[in-house]
Amino acid sequence: MNSQAPLDVYWLGRVDYDLAWTLQNQIADEIRLGQRPATLLLLEHPHVFTIGRRGSRAHILWDDAECARRQVILREVDRGGDVTYHGPGQLVGYPILPLAQTGWVGDRLPQTDFIGYLRRLEDVLIALLDSYGVNAFRREGLTGVWVNLSLPGGSSLPAKIASIGVKVDRFGISRHGFALNVSPQMAYWNGIIPCGLEGVRMTSLAELMASPPTVLEVAAQLAPIFSRIFNFAPSPLLEGQALRRTLAPGHPS
Repeated sequence: MNSQAPLDVYWLGRVDYDLAWTLQNQIADEIRLGQRPATLLLLEHPHVFTIGRRGSRAHILWDDAECARRQVILREVDRGGDVTYHGPGQLVGYPILPLAQTGWVGDRLPQTDFIGYLRRLEDVLIALLDSYGVNAFRREGLTGVWVNLSLPGGSSLPAKIASIGVKVDRFGISRHGFALNVSPQMAYWNGIIPCGLEGVRMTSLAELMASPPTVLEVAAQLAPIFSRIFNFAPSPLLEGQALRRTLAPGHPS
């Protein structure tokens, strides 16, 4: 991507998962046609378990009745990765970016470019957490972002605070993205094996900070960091209600 290319960053508030998927596809089509710049959607979802291309329903531990009782919907999606949870108190980011080089033709983005994209998403989240005084890191062979939790006796345990799962279409345009746990109800992680990793410990900013920020505050903090790391021109955080009405006027929110 060219340095200082434009980026639209929208705050959508709480958005139904299916509506967010519709918005991603419509925005990706407009980007492909040159009708819209690269776009980053920032939002929250109601409770949902999603299963990626490498996922298995066996990694969802709650049965249908328990999911219904807790108002969790289930969606099988075309991103990479396994099973994850989205819900209130979690900042979800969907970068819809033209990643392919000019003139690129093919069915899959070159692997080095794809992996590089994942690493830059991790860089964004690590820098964001650092801005709150939280020391975060990546782990070899595991996509996502982690922190160390202190345990009694002076030892520590790595815990996952942000998950990443993406898709890049045949035109080189990205969909899906990342989810950072700000202050979600952590009990919902008991309903799945997160990312298919047995025994993984999930955490949130609310567990690490005495006075955690709101999801909207974190979104505003993330926008300039994302622009800097991806070499976009700085963008204000745009209110997204008009975008929702324009691209999906009849879609329930």
